[in-house]
Amino acid sequence: MLDLRWVSESLDEVKAQLARRGFRDEVVLSSLAKLAGERRAAIAEVESRRAELNAASGTMAKIADKKSAEFAEKREALRTLGDRIKELEAKKVEIETELEGILLGLPNVPDPSTPDGLDESANVVVRTWGQKPALSFTPKDHVDLGTSLGLLDFERARKVSGARFSVLKGIGARLERGLMQLMLDLHVDEHGYEEVWVPALVKDSALRGTSQLPKFEKDVFKLAAKVGEDDAEGGYDLYLIPTAEVPVTNLHADEILEADQLPIAYAAYTPCFRSEAGSHGRDTRGMIRQHQFDKVELVRFVTPEQAIEEHEKLTRHAEAVLQRLGLHYRVIQLCAGDMGFAAKKCFDLEVWLPGQDAYREISSCSWFGDFQARRMGARYRPAPKAKPQLLHTINGSGLAIGRTLVAILEQCQQADGSVVIPEALRPYVGGRAKIG
Repeated sequence: MLDLRWVSESLDEVKAQLARRGFRDEVVLSSLAKLAGERRAAIAEVESRRAELNAASGTMAKIADKKSAEFAEKREALRTLGDRIKELEAKKVEIETELEGILLGLPNVPDPSTPDGLDESANVVVRTWGQKPALSFTPKDHVDLGTSLGLLDFERARKVSGARFSVLKGIGARLERGLMQLMLDLHVDEHGYEEVWVPALVKDSALRGTSQLPKFEKDVFKLAAKVGEDDAEGGYDLYLIPTAEVPVTNLHADEILEADQLPIAYAAYTPCFRSEAGSHGRDTRGMIRQHQFDKVELVRFVTPEQAIEEHEKLTRHAEAVLQRLGLHYRVIQLCAGDMGFAAKKCFDLEVWLPGQDAYREISSCSWFGDFQARRMGARYRPAPKAKPQLLHTINGSGLAIGRTLVAILEQCQQADGSVVIPEALRPYVGGRAKIG
């Protein structure tokens, strides 16, 4: 969430920054301007009335006869001033609550290093790794490959759960599990992340903290029944997580960390659940866009001074998985208009899929500034006894496991329909080198 004071006092700059993202909702911006003006006016009047109150209190204190009419008159005037100040303070709180509701719907402002542009056509290729596989035959996509090799079963998944689910069988299931282990081993043992195992169900406060709510409410699955029915509050709602970013980032909600603890780096495997409410008709074939999928997530908590370097570091850590597997990919820096809602700077890793003749996103590595930390109340103390400041948060997939499996099937396919298993993955699948 954007800083309320900055928005109120620097509205023209806020509008200019949001325009870089293509956000020009005049109704919202007009309401923002009106409320920001009312807030400034309320603050100014509170300060004026307080000064008046202090002056009147000083005058009244000099009156010797505390039973005089003059003293009674001054006392009544002070009571009236006090009541007015309380009214103004209540009005200020009311205005700020309304402003906060608007701010929850505003995206983050882009970092100056984020390229201008309103859609993916303005994204910038930062670097490319490896060579596209030189296939001497017409490549198959992962659906045809996985089905013919007995790894994937979409029909039985549909029977059990409906569209956009998959069943992995035999070596397919083992590859999924092996990829998860390979990723965690790499990030924990070589990159220094602390592994955490977190709940797949979270409260709405956690989703609000990482910016999924209220903006993307239609994209998350909510349990029909409340839990904790015996609580005094009558229970609360739980949601299936769309990514491990939600529970992991919220581990430090409402906490004050010490500067020497930072950076903190966590790696977590979780299943992920998304309704994909806004993506009907897109990527409905296969494993690219499903309601349930597996992912290893990387999360870093840093100081503002560490943020740019730590963002680059996390991105390199995600890339290392693809390099270890020998998969050709490229790194894209997203333009302002193509970034996710909460990001201020973002690098996408796009892996090459021969069966689709296209690069497809396999990880988004985002720096959020203090946008999430402000929502969560996550702070750090720059020095002993210093005033706490907001943390910066960074995260990215390290990687999306299903899409990594898709890339292996398509990039490592052979002319006879078999698939060579990357050497780094073989110890995780019993030493097997080939499928088919």
